[in-house]
Amino acid sequence: MVQIALSRFKDFLKEQYPMNEFSIKPELITKEMMEQFVTYLQSRSVGEGAKSIYQRFKKVIRYAIDHDVMLKDPCKSVTCKVDSQMLRKDVLSPEEIQKLAACHYDNENPNVRRAFIFCLYCGLRFCDVKDLTYKNVDYANRLLKFEQSKTKGHSASSGVVIPLNDGLLSIIGEAPVDKNCLIFNLPTYESCCKSVKRWVKRAGIDKHISWHTARHGEFSFLLKFKHLQFFAA
Repeated sequence: MVQIALSRFKDFLKEQYPMNEFSIKPELITKEMMEQFVTYLQSRSVGEGAKSIYQRFKKVIRYAIDHDVMLKDPCKSVTCKVDSQMLRKDVLSPEEIQKLAACHYDNENPNVRRAFIFCLYCGLRFCDVKDLTYKNVDYANRLLKFEQSKTKGHSASSGVVIPLNDGLLSIIGEAPVDKNCLIFNLPTYESCCKSVKRWVKRAGIDKHISWHTARHGEFSFLLKFKHLQFFAA
């Protein structure tokens, strides 16, 4: 996100301050410029995107101030407001999840299919599900144990334990001899997102569904139900 913020700021300078396209002195970053930058971000991103990018940009500014690179905070009192209606993201209903699970198409990636359905019911991030190995599965106690990639090494609460029902265990499958093997051998994040979009469209679901939808959707709480066996198909 910091890299994206830097890229956006460079694009902004190229368009509105071409004389500073390749370099800019700290004192030239003013409140007026930040107000223009926020407007620029909102013109390029929808929903929460502009706000998230601006938040990262402000962190860099604060770091510069703390280390005496900048004297004043040009972002002070400059906010990036987001329409609350635009923050409402599409989610899949239980019926739509079943519809998605029942949908097959030519050249689909079975690992993407298994991993996304697993994430839907466990609320996992892509960065976590892609690194899961069979060593993370406690078959005897029916538990999945792992450390979140996002907070690993930074938080004492980075460890996660998720109970596994019959359906989730069937998606994981039996452990191979080498338990260091990945449970879901996935391609890149971008490729997985394209596969999910194609899958959702083929299932006749008219919603904008991304991989991250599985992280925050209300359907992740459906884990308590025990009738997931058909998802492993």
